[in-house]
Amino acid sequence: MKTLSGISVSRDIVIGKALLSPEDNLEIPRYSIAENMVEQELRRFVEAARGAAAELRLLKEDAQGISREQESIFEAHLLMVEDPDFHYKIKARLESKYENIEWIVWEISRELSQKLALSPSAYLRERASDVSDVSRRIINRLLGISRFSLAELSGDVILVAHSLLPSDILAINKSMVKAVAMDTGSRTSHTAILARAFGIPIVLGLSNATREISGGEVLVVDGEDGKVVIDPDRETLKSYEQAMERNRKASGHVHPLKRLPAETLDGWKVVLNANLEMPEETEAALQNGAEGIGLFRSEFLFMTPGQSTEEEQLAAYNKVIGVMGKRPVTIRTVDLGGDKLLPGFQGSGEANPLLGWRAIRFSLSLPEMFKTQLRAILRSSVEGTVKIMFPLISCMEELEDALALLEEAKTECRKNGHGFSEYMEVGTMIEIPSAVILADILSEKSDFFSIGTNDLIQYSLAVDRGNEKVNYLAQPAHPAVLRFLKQTIDAAHRRGIKASLCGELAGDAFMAPLLLGLGLDEFSMASPSIPTVKHVIRRIRFSDCQELAKEALACTACKQTNDLLADWAKKNIKER
Repeated sequence: MKTLSGISVSRDIVIGKALLSPEDNLEIPRYSIAENMVEQELRRFVEAARGAAAELRLLKEDAQGISREQESIFEAHLLMVEDPDFHYKIKARLESKYENIEWIVWEISRELSQKLALSPSAYLRERASDVSDVSRRIINRLLGISRFSLAELSGDVILVAHSLLPSDILAINKSMVKAVAMDTGSRTSHTAILARAFGIPIVLGLSNATREISGGEVLVVDGEDGKVVIDPDRETLKSYEQAMERNRKASGHVHPLKRLPAETLDGWKVVLNANLEMPEETEAALQNGAEGIGLFRSEFLFMTPGQSTEEEQLAAYNKVIGVMGKRPVTIRTVDLGGDKLLPGFQGSGEANPLLGWRAIRFSLSLPEMFKTQLRAILRSSVEGTVKIMFPLISCMEELEDALALLEEAKTECRKNGHGFSEYMEVGTMIEIPSAVILADILSEKSDFFSIGTNDLIQYSLAVDRGNEKVNYLAQPAHPAVLRFLKQTIDAAHRRGIKASLCGELAGDAFMAPLLLGLGLDEFSMASPSIPTVKHVIRRIRFSDCQELAKEALACTACKQTNDLLADWAKKNIKER
């Protein structure tokens, strides 16, 4: 028996047989060639690249109803396959090294991937896996190997992989893949967010799972502790089977609660909303009992050049509003820059992009682009209850500048004869320590606060959440984080406005009693988490949660807080 530690993304426990992605075990042959074979090898490469491009186009055509964000993945891969600079490097290396083309392709792609992986930009680090994906597609054709299909599995498995792209998660056979164990990744990566949205248990950041697991072993994916147990002994297996049975019984209580309010035993109600990555997730949000959309991430509209016109944005917003009806939909203005660069702007050359030109700073520096989005959001407000919020506000000047551009966008809508709601709420995202400290001031011009704990934890604790060497330090139970949460919530309530939380922390049922006790009004999370969080809320008392919050705020270390939460749950979570 062997245990690997990683990052928990869901609190599910799954037992099953390991399937190692064949592509993670593929050996690339290497041998010398004669000078007169260079042209022949080059022709093989060109044919393989053309075949890979045709394969990508076919995949794109077959993927019915995909969003622009998903479509952009295929387009980005096509650009790489057909990139003249990539072809030139292959030809030059082939003519200088006289080695077989499979090895040349692998060697060049590895060099490029390693360079991107060392980038300070999380966006560029994610592109490293795109390069690996494209090169593997070409190499497979050169070797005559059919690409491993995540959609065509014949039995239940726990998929073990070095890395998976968001496109892999979209293509995965969700009925057969019971869980995923992955070497790379972070809790807030796009792969993790999509896995949560589709209800796939996943443990990330295991580092060496693909080296320790050969396939066929019995695995336990322990999402509660962020562990993967390989070939558990009889006692360990029995313990996990008992835990799964407890979870199964608990889920039996969860399902009937989907349409009931999130109300404590002593009558305290909170709102549970869903986070959306793309419009196609809206129906699932309703099915899971979402009372509204607390965070609609709009970045997918901008990731494909030329696809972010006002009318196209309006259509995407209206698609969500049409499904949600009168339920509120909160649209975050685009959070580009940093680790999510807009195509055409990647050359900014920032040494520390997450501390640089991103989110509201990006939008304010491009006022016409920003106003295009603001007009689309304003126009969508006539179709339902729409709220707008600005990301990464660090000072009052930024909020005032954003509000001034919103007023300009309203004037332009009136001039163009486009109606909008004059009563749309405008909120501020609290994601930076300076915003917490200035929360009392920012509340003067905010209709609500939305706390983005993904960034707040990162900036408060100086932890790069995409860095596997330090992301274990990104602890939501850190005393500083808890005090920041309390300070923000209290500032909102003194002003008479609501405080919501839309970071990944909102979907953590383990933390729900504490967040409730801190005074949080609304939770917004990946929709599959809503029933479980509601189940916990309906089994506890708000008065007990308030006492828990007081004790937690007095803790001086993460372990102390986590131990407190675990002990409190055993004593206070009651069956209704």
